[in-house]
Amino acid sequence: MDYEKLEEVMRRLALEAGDIIMGVYGEDDFAVESKDDESPVTKADKAADEHISAGLRAAFPDVLLVTEEQAATHSESSENFLIVDPLDGTKEFIKRRGDFTVNIAYVEAGVPVRGVVYAPAKERLFYTKADGQSVEETGGSLENKGETVPMAVSAPDAAALRVVASKSHRDQATDDYIGKYAVADMKSAGSSLKFCLVATGEADIYPRLGRTMEWDTAAGHAVLTGAGGKVVRFDDHTPLSYGKDDYANPFFIAYAPGIELQQA
Repeated sequence: MDYEKLEEVMRRLALEAGDIIMGVYGEDDFAVESKDDESPVTKADKAADEHISAGLRAAFPDVLLVTEEQAATHSESSENFLIVDPLDGTKEFIKRRGDFTVNIAYVEAGVPVRGVVYAPAKERLFYTKADGQSVEETGGSLENKGETVPMAVSAPDAAALRVVASKSHRDQATDDYIGKYAVADMKSAGSSLKFCLVATGEADIYPRLGRTMEWDTAAGHAVLTGAGGKVVRFDDHTPLSYGKDDYANPFFIAYAPGIELQQA
């Protein structure tokens, strides 16, 4: 993989998809449909997916593309692949809450090695550079890159941890697990922004005890890894891997190293 090209293409497509999504977001009303799994989908999801998919296939025609909105790709597999969630946090989008993201990632041998997470309503852009270091870019545009600030996870204080958890999928099991830690601050966020809050040092740990798919997590996982963080399975604390059958994830924990993880 040409990582310089990958960085440029992923950044550009994420920003362009963000513009498409915000065009729909600004409408007075838009239709909401239900997919086979009863999750919501809008024309913003579909239009962003079409744009990103066309761009990735043109730039990397020999690399498998797996995307949430194209069910036919879910039965394909390869050791290395691109994986996309064009609008993660559709429920947040529908409720006009702003915590939704564009997610594009590249997986090599089960590991998300590069990714971009863009939250257009919040104007926050996170991505891994060609060298693998994660940055947050501010003040940029499609034509001109803004200032890029290297991201690094926090040095967590075990006596005063900062936890981030799901805004739409919080449950008692999650609260019970969080209760095993000494928590100083608790915040909620939607979509893959939770990974990014750990990557920037704004939070220390993000436990997820609920259903996710690889396209929900790969980009955020890559960004967190590039900032020095880790993502492990909830059950045995081994690294969360990608390219699994049906692209479904087990429960997991994303965190800044230095935290002594508690057992389930």
